[in-house]
Amino acid sequence: MTTESSKGSSTADLWKITLGELDEKMGVKIVEESVERVVATMPVEGNRQSFGLLHGGASLAVGEAVGSWAAVIHASTMGKTAVGVDVSATHHRSAREGVITITATPIYLGGTLTTHEVLITNDAGQRLCTLRITNLLMDRK
Repeated sequence: MTTESSKGSSTADLWKITLGELDEKMGVKIVEESVERVVATMPVEGNRQSFGLLHGGASLAVGEAVGSWAAVIHASTMGKTAVGVDVSATHHRSAREGVITITATPIYLGGTLTTHEVLITNDAGQRLCTLRITNLLMDRK
């Protein structure tokens, strides 16, 4: 199915996510990618801190990546790219095992800035972490 964005680009024209080195090392998998929503998963195993819990830094790294990918997909509808300018996170509960799901949805999609909410949940659907990320949209170099 092909949908049209507000700027007239088809989904075939949208930027496609490519994992970076850290994403690969963390075991990130892309589940869904669109202007409306980006979803990824990541195993807890291999991303734990010394007390056996999911590392807060791993949550921030994967959350920032997913939120930034969502911004770049939106930016691509205007022939632009995006760079992160602010990210904040609140950790609600911990995880010791399983797979987490990371979901980025837009709060604001502008021509200069985007803001996304990124939710990280466990296998039971419980919220582990909430992030908010703002990206600046720029012309591609």
